[in-house]
Amino acid sequence: MFQKASFVISNSNPGNCPKPDRAEIAFIGRSNVGKSSLINMLVNQKGLAKTSQKPGKTQPINHFMVNDKWYLVDLPGYGFAKVNLKVKQGWESMITTYLTKRENICGVFVLIDSRLEPQQIDLEFLLWCGTQQVPTALVFTKADKQSKSKTDQNIQKFLNKTKEIFEEEPDYFVTSAEAGTGKEELTKFIEELITEYQAG
Repeated sequence: MFQKASFVISNSNPGNCPKPDRAEIAFIGRSNVGKSSLINMLVNQKGLAKTSQKPGKTQPINHFMVNDKWYLVDLPGYGFAKVNLKVKQGWESMITTYLTKRENICGVFVLIDSRLEPQQIDLEFLLWCGTQQVPTALVFTKADKQSKSKTDQNIQKFLNKTKEIFEEEPDYFVTSAEAGTGKEELTKFIEELITEYQAG
């Protein structure tokens, strides 16, 4: 699936994104949720998406070309505690514009830290995606960081909350970038989304 991936462009203006002439899959989540690590695991390249201990490292929209066929997009994290309001609003309007105006998006994966109880900010973001018709699926990260029963418990709590927002349970995947958990299922799902887009 991911034979090769290369960096294309990084920018903070959705209008400067590459021409929307091919399928696009985007990843977004709260700061420090493990987004870059997950992307690197999927594409089998350690340093493709830049990982950082400091939340808020990924600020622009980063496009990567996969297999010369489709774009993988690393979006800025939401919910920064340590940035000023003006910067935060700038990012929010950039993400909003990108997610609502980019017509070639065929899937947006919202990353959720499986170690935590359901977070209001994640639920609010999902609700916003639902009202804007953004095609989302959930990816629970860092599943190797605690016992399986604890992971399952947190995921179930989160899914129960999402049922209050949506009528049906969203597609979801349980992953660990370090252990490679969930890679196969997630890859297969992405492949299906892209095939569907190309057939349409």
